[in-house]
Amino acid sequence: MNNLIRIVNIGLRAITLAVRFLFIFLLAKYLDPTEVGYYGIFTATVGYAMYFFGLDFYTYVSREILKVPPSRRGQLLKGQVALSVLLYIALAPFALWFLSKNNWPSSLIYWFFPIVVLEHFNQEISRLLITLSEQLISSVILFIRQGSWAIVIIVLMRMESDMRNLDVVMAAWAMAGSIAAGTGIWKLKQLKTEGWHLPIDWRWVKNGIGVSIVFLIATLALRGVQTFDRYWLEALGGIKMVGAYVLLISIAGTLLTFLDAAVFAFSYPDLIRLHHERKYDELKNQIRILFWQTAGLSIMFGIISWLVLPYLLSWIGNPLYLKAVSWYPWLLLAMIVNAIGMVPHYALYACDVDKPIIYSHLAALIIFVLVIAIFSHWLGYQAVFFGINAAFACIFIWKAVSYFRLLQQWEFS
Repeated sequence: MNNLIRIVNIGLRAITLAVRFLFIFLLAKYLDPTEVGYYGIFTATVGYAMYFFGLDFYTYVSREILKVPPSRRGQLLKGQVALSVLLYIALAPFALWFLSKNNWPSSLIYWFFPIVVLEHFNQEISRLLITLSEQLISSVILFIRQGSWAIVIIVLMRMESDMRNLDVVMAAWAMAGSIAAGTGIWKLKQLKTEGWHLPIDWRWVKNGIGVSIVFLIATLALRGVQTFDRYWLEALGGIKMVGAYVLLISIAGTLLTFLDAAVFAFSYPDLIRLHHERKYDELKNQIRILFWQTAGLSIMFGIISWLVLPYLLSWIGNPLYLKAVSWYPWLLLAMIVNAIGMVPHYALYACDVDKPIIYSHLAALIIFVLVIAIFSHWLGYQAVFFGINAAFACIFIWKAVSYFRLLQQWEFS
């Protein structure tokens, strides 16, 4: 039964990936590169803002919720919701000020907060369901929030030229997000999560903030690399260059999305369990398997995507994208290094070894900034490609070294 669930789960994720893959190509074909660039900056900014509003609190909840009986889980989730509401109230004015200082089309500013709230809620629900070993319904929610509306947009843009604009894209995104949120709430009720009537444990929330704020700093540093790259590229090459970059980085980035569904979502709950049970030999074996699965799938993805890419860009027919194909090996390399680096990341996270994760992310952001600042004088916008590769290489090396040190500790324990 578990194998069947895993197959269905991977199938749903694969369909979602395939749809998103087609979706970004359709945007590139039917929208101007400028609009594609704004779409890429919008999505990156939404993703970055979610960490401020969520405070990366899920890193604390994921560990704690498995330690309490189902009768108390609702109380913990109630505390997480209350914290997020307070953060929205406090930070929304600053977010609005930031948006007003950018040269976004006004319609994108109007769509920003509804989509941030929906994406944040759905992401937290999905993470919770994965932690509770409900990967299948998490994949269903992911398909609704990412795949379903992309299918609608693909059909509408193919059929009606009037539908080829960002407002239609945002409306479909918000509608699907609302349906996904409703599905998540329904599933929580089905799981009979109890304890919602209990008062908020503010001491628990305070402890969680102390733990998660450290992860937040690390996450903001890592996500900063994958957000500031677009802003920096716009400054160095213009918004049309961002459009080409978004297309190519989206293709390369599907690797990590697939690995999350097919590998990581099933592995890291087991790693946490094995660590708590102090079954270190089994834990090492699982991490070894995780590495070879990740490396093998990364190599396969790299070969296939590189072979198929020229034909897809020819179908789009825009000379800007065809000229930018030389960027892809650099972006693909960055994503593969990032993917393989997730193996020691999950090993360290499962074992409550947090400092290397934090330090590596902070160091990566510093290296990213320094590399671009130094090399942009000679390479222009192409310095961004060197920057992201240097950042992910730093993270991988730091975490791998830390993991091997952890192995030595196990041998002497």
